[in-house]
Amino acid sequence: MKYFKLSDDMRILDRWTLDNPIEGNGQELWHGLMTDGLPISVQQPARIGQYDPGRALDFSTTALSIPIIHGKLKALFEQLGLDGQMQLFPITVEGQAAPYYVMNLLRVVRCIDDARCEEVAYRTVEDGYEDGIGEYRKVVGMRIDPSKVGDAEIFRPWGWQIVIIVSERVKLAMERSGITGARFTEV
Repeated sequence: MKYFKLSDDMRILDRWTLDNPIEGNGQELWHGLMTDGLPISVQQPARIGQYDPGRALDFSTTALSIPIIHGKLKALFEQLGLDGQMQLFPITVEGQAAPYYVMNLLRVVRCIDDARCEEVAYRTVEDGYEDGIGEYRKVVGMRIDPSKVGDAEIFRPWGWQIVIIVSERVKLAMERSGITGARFTEV
C-alpha cells in the first residue's frame, strides 16, 4: 500500500485563502487541539472568513493548518467508511452557501521511517525546547514505514503531527471525484 501527504495546493492561482475559524463563543479555534488525534468539541455555530477571497476549494487548510472540507468531500469520506477516523464540525464560510466542515483527525500513527527520510532532527532540551522532547523538529523528504500504519487510511504521523497522510485508496477516490484544492506527495 502506498501513502501520500495530503496538503493544500497553493499552486492554484485564483484560489481563496481562509482565515482562522471562530467558534460560536467568539473564540478562535485553537489549532493545537487538532493535532493530538483526540476528540474535541467546537462551540456552534462556527464560522470562518476569507483572508484572501478567490475560488472556493473542496479541501483547504488555514494558515495554522486546520483542514476545512466541502460537504462533497465529507460525503466521499463517509462513503469510504472513514467517519470513524475523524470528527467533522459544520462551519459557515464567509460568502458561501455550500456546507463546509472543520476536520479533526482521530488517528496519530508512529510510522515515520527516519532512515529513509532526507533529514530528521528531534526536539531536545539542549536546543531550548521545554516540551515535546524526542518529537521531530524537522522532517525533510518524509518517508513512512507502511508496515506500521495498520488500518489507518487518514491520519497524522506521530511526532510530526502538522502533516496529514492518506492511503492510496483515499487519494485515488479524491482524484476520481474531482476534489479541488488537494495536493498529494508520496511518502
